[in-house]
Amino acid sequence: MTAQTKKQENPTTEVAKQQEPMSVRFMNMVVKEFTSGVGEVALTNFQKRLAQNYFIATNQALSKAEAKRQAKTKNKDPLPIVWANVNMEQLALDVVAAARVGLDPAQKNHISMVPYKNNNTNKYDIGFIDGYRGIEMKACKYGLDVPSSVTVELVYANDHFKPIKKDTKNRVESYEFDIPNPFDRGEIVGGFYYHAYNENPTKNKLVMMTLKEILKRKPTYASTDFWGGEKDEWVYDEKTSKNKKTGNKIQVDGWFEKMCLKTVFRAAFGDITIDSQKIDDDYLRLKQMESSFAEQEIQDEIDAEANGEYIDVDSVEVVQDAETETVKNEQKQAENAPENNKNDAKTEKSESSQQTMGGGPNW
Repeated sequence: MTAQTKKQENPTTEVAKQQEPMSVRFMNMVVKEFTSGVGEVALTNFQKRLAQNYFIATNQALSKAEAKRQAKTKNKDPLPIVWANVNMEQLALDVVAAARVGLDPAQKNHISMVPYKNNNTNKYDIGFIDGYRGIEMKACKYGLDVPSSVTVELVYANDHFKPIKKDTKNRVESYEFDIPNPFDRGEIVGGFYYHAYNENPTKNKLVMMTLKEILKRKPTYASTDFWGGEKDEWVYDEKTSKNKKTGNKIQVDGWFEKMCLKTVFRAAFGDITIDSQKIDDDYLRLKQMESSFAEQEIQDEIDAEANGEYIDVDSVEVVQDAETETVKNEQKQAENAPENNKNDAKTEKSESSQQTMGGGPNW
């Protein structure tokens, strides 16, 4: 029997070889990027696990984004948000860069995936959003002068807080902080972070933030589900089989304290200067990813405004520091999504990622 005859008798085998599962294709591309350098060894078990976690997280992000796309009644992009329409080459490069830094999407508040349309390629790129723990990891790994410890606290009206600033009589900057009544601390009045250097205490640094300064870092379109406040009331309309606004407002408690604490936490680690001598290709790749995502999101908003259509945006589920992350944590969606939480105008993500701690968002 000739080779050609065998090939004709086993067409299913050929098709099976051509249509490998997406998880296998993804892993093969990641392995190729990991081992592309001269003398590179095979992936470690840890690196393989990270690659698997990135596939799972990306697959979940694509599924959620596609469900939101299908739910839209206005401005629905005709391109499905599925693996076939993802820029796999770029995704593999980005996954390798993030994995080498040590960011793990399976861990709380490390990193999250957000698909977004790249109008230049007509494919979907995957935006990587750092969680507050991811920011901490990068600061500790690439920092120029990393503190021995970082303390982050909120200050309430009934707390006792006294800063001890460095001056001619006091060589070490410090503070006094006491909570006389832990169960009745009053309203939040501010927060602070403290960089301590055990080997050289004279470098210790105290930074205080009033509540007004904390709220300056609140994203412009912050979700009331996170920060609390009023939002539109939605009810299910049986006639249209969709949710619709009632015209009333409802009060949402949210997680205001945790959002404030996370904001101060981000500022604390964002204040650590990056050492240019420690910067490697992986760090540069992550910064490039952040810039590309931000530019695309900005262009999307410009296009939306130019067309005169109001576009809702949904949470990317990871709350970002408004100074550097606001644009990244906005992902557009049209009005009248089938769930109430999807109807908040321009809400937050990132940190992303189905991650909660203590019942709060991303904690």
